[in-house]
Amino acid sequence: MKPSADAPDARFTVVSQVRTHRVGHFGHLGRAGRPQAELGRRRPVHNVREDRHVGVPPEHSDSMSTMTSSAAATVLERVIASMAGPDARPRPDQVRAVEELVERHRRVLVVQATGWGKSAVYWAATAALRAQGAGPTLVVSPLLALMRDQIAAAERAGLKAATINSTNLDAWSQVLADVRAGTVDVLLISPERLANPAFAAQLPDLLSTVGLLVIDEAHCVSDWGFDFRPDYQRLTRSMLGLAPGTPVLATTATANERVTADVATQLGDDTVTLRGSLARASLTLAVVPTMSVLERYAWVAEALRSMPGSGIVYVLTVAETQRVTAFLTEQGLDVAAYSGQSDNREELEDRLRDNQVKALVATSALGMGYDKPDLAFCIHLGSPSSPVAYYQQVGRAGRALDDAVAVLVPAESDERIWDYFATAGIPDEQQVERVLDVLNAEPQSLPTIEAATGMRRGRLEGLLKILAVDEAVERRAGGWVATGRPWYYDDAKWTALRQVRAAEADLMRSYAHGEGCLMQFLQQALDDPDPHRCGRCSVCTGRLPAPGARPSQETIEGAQAFFRGQDVVVEARKLWPSGVERKGRIGFLEPGRALAFADDPAWSAELARLWQGDQPAPPVVLDGCVEVLRRWSRTWQRPVAVVPMPSRRFPQLVRSVAEHLARVGRLPLVDALEVGGPPPSADSSSATRVRDLLVRTRLRPPEVRFDGPVLLVDDTIRSRWTLTVAGALLADAGATTVLPLALHQLP
Repeated sequence: MKPSADAPDARFTVVSQVRTHRVGHFGHLGRAGRPQAELGRRRPVHNVREDRHVGVPPEHSDSMSTMTSSAAATVLERVIASMAGPDARPRPDQVRAVEELVERHRRVLVVQATGWGKSAVYWAATAALRAQGAGPTLVVSPLLALMRDQIAAAERAGLKAATINSTNLDAWSQVLADVRAGTVDVLLISPERLANPAFAAQLPDLLSTVGLLVIDEAHCVSDWGFDFRPDYQRLTRSMLGLAPGTPVLATTATANERVTADVATQLGDDTVTLRGSLARASLTLAVVPTMSVLERYAWVAEALRSMPGSGIVYVLTVAETQRVTAFLTEQGLDVAAYSGQSDNREELEDRLRDNQVKALVATSALGMGYDKPDLAFCIHLGSPSSPVAYYQQVGRAGRALDDAVAVLVPAESDERIWDYFATAGIPDEQQVERVLDVLNAEPQSLPTIEAATGMRRGRLEGLLKILAVDEAVERRAGGWVATGRPWYYDDAKWTALRQVRAAEADLMRSYAHGEGCLMQFLQQALDDPDPHRCGRCSVCTGRLPAPGARPSQETIEGAQAFFRGQDVVVEARKLWPSGVERKGRIGFLEPGRALAFADDPAWSAELARLWQGDQPAPPVVLDGCVEVLRRWSRTWQRPVAVVPMPSRRFPQLVRSVAEHLARVGRLPLVDALEVGGPPPSADSSSATRVRDLLVRTRLRPPEVRFDGPVLLVDDTIRSRWTLTVAGALLADAGATTVLPLALHQLP
C-alpha cells in the first residue's frame, strides 16, 4: 500500500538534514534515555508490517544511492536482515549514521520517528566495531523493561548483551569480568548505577574499554527537553569526558529544533545530526470534545469495547491507574494497572505484548521504548503538558500496523497538573542557598539535610540533582558533600525554561481544542522539516471513534454508582519525623477515610462547588459521608464522640458535616481542638510542619477527656500531619484510637 501524497509514511519517506556543530568543549549531557525497542522481540501478529521497524521495503531500495560497498554498510544490511527478514533494506540515513560511527568515529545525533529503526544503527555499528577489534558498546538505559527487550534484540543481531541494574546485584562482578574478558558485546546500564559511588569508581576503567557509547532518548539530556532528567545530564557529561575519542550515538524521536541543537552542542565537536520527518501515517489522531469527569470514564469504557486489538490507556497519576482500572474491570473489560510502582511490570508488559489483556491503564512509565509492534490504540484520559510528550507516547501505537488510533480525552484538571510539573524541577534560589549552607566536607545524609533545611524530601532530592549537574555538590559514600565550586542562580535560564513550559502548555491547549490538523500540529510542534496535513484525524475528517462525542447515559450512571461506592482509604502516619519533640511510632491513628480523592469522578462537580466559598455542606455530600461511615463501620469500633478539625478556610463546611454525623450517629459533638496562625509553606519538610503544628494546635478546654475512639472530621487532607498532631492531642486526652474522616484527600 503506497502512502498518499499528503500523508507521508515513516516506512518510505526519508527527509534528512545533516548538520555539523563545532564546539570547543564537551557540553553537559543528561539523561540517556531508554534504548528504543523498534527492533524488540518479534511475535506473530495480525496485519503487521515488520519492515517498518528497520528500513526501506525492497520495492523502494532502488532509490538508495547512499548504499555503498563499505564494510559498515555491509554489516548494517546483514544485521537488518537477521532482525527483520531477508527482504528488509537499510535506509540511507541508517547507512550514513553507521559509517560515521564506524569509519570516522564521529558523534552522531539521530532524530527520527518511532519505528524508524534507530536501534538497528547501534547494533550494526557495534557489530562492525567489534569486527575491527573494538571494545563493547555501552548503552545507558533507564528502564529494566527496555533492557530486557534490547538484550533479546541484540541476540537476534548476533551480539551477546548483558546488563547491570538494581535487580541483578549478585551478577555485577561476573558481568564486569565478562566485559573485561571481551566476551560481552553490549553492556546496558541504568543511570542510577552510575550515580552509585561504588560503581562510579569503576567507570574510568570501564569506559577505557568501550568501543561505542549510546545515549538513547537523547532529548532527556537537554534542559529544554520535555523529560529532562538532571541525573542523566551529570552522568553523561562525565562519560563523555572520560571517553573523548569514543564514537557516540545519541537517538530520539521527540526533539524539536531547540532541543536538537542543544543536544548536538552538548555532544561536542563535529556532531553529525540526521533528522527526518516525524509523520506517522499509520496513526489516526482524534480529540474528543470536553466532557464531564464521569462522561470521560464512560467514554473510555465504551471505546474499549469497540476498538480492535489491544492498547494503552494513559492517565496522569499513579492513583488514577488504580481508579480507572477498577472501573473498567467492573465494566467487564480485561485491563490492568501499570506504573513505576507496579511490582509485576515485566509480567504486565508481556501480557499486553501477547494480547492477553485489552489494555494497560498506565502512567508515562510505560512510554519510551516499549516494544509492541501491533499496539492498536493509545487513549489519553487527561492530557500531557507538552505536544512533544504526547507524540512520544502515542508513538507506541501503529509501528507495524497499517491502522492504529490515538485519542485524547482532555480533562478540566489537566492544567493544574501541568502547572505543578512545569515548576517542580525549577530550583528556588533561597532553598538552594539553605542546602549549600548545610553541606560541608563531611557527607551529609538526606534525613540530616532535610531536618536542617526544613525542605520536603522530594524537593530536596531534585535540588541536589540540579546542583550535582553544576558540580556544586557530589554524592559520596555516606551522603552528599559540597565541592567548593562556586554556584550562582541562573535567573535567565530558569525564566526562559518557565516560558518554554508555558508555551508548550499553550500548544497542548490548542491541540486539545482541535485547532487544525492534529498530525500536522504535532509535526510543527516538533519542528518537523516536512509537516503535512494527514487527511485522517478527527479534525480533517470530522469523525470520532465510537462512541463518538458522548457515551450512553446508562454507562455514565454506572460510572457514578461505581465511584460513589468506592472507599478512599487515608493511610496513617507510622513514625514521627526526626527533630521533633514527639518520638517513635504513632500508634493511635487508624487508617482513615475520605469522601473523594483528587479529581474524583463521582464527586468532582460537588467538590468544585464546595471550594467556591465557605457554606454548610449540601445534602448529597452529607449523605455521601454517612454512606462512607456505614461501610467503614464494618471494621471499626464505634466512636464515642465526633470532633471537628478547626478550619481557617471552611469552618461552616467542616462543622456542618461533623454536626450531621454526630446527629445521625447519636454521638456528642465535642469542640476539643484549637489551631492558630498560618500554616508553613507546602515545600516544608515533615519535621518543619510537625514542629509548627505542635506549637499552633492545642486542646480546648485543656481538661477535655475521652474514653474510647474519636471520629476526627476535616475538610481536606494532604500531608496527613495536621490530623496526626491533632490525633496525638486527642490521644493525650484519653482517645484510644483516632478515626480521621475528610471530605477530600489531595494527592
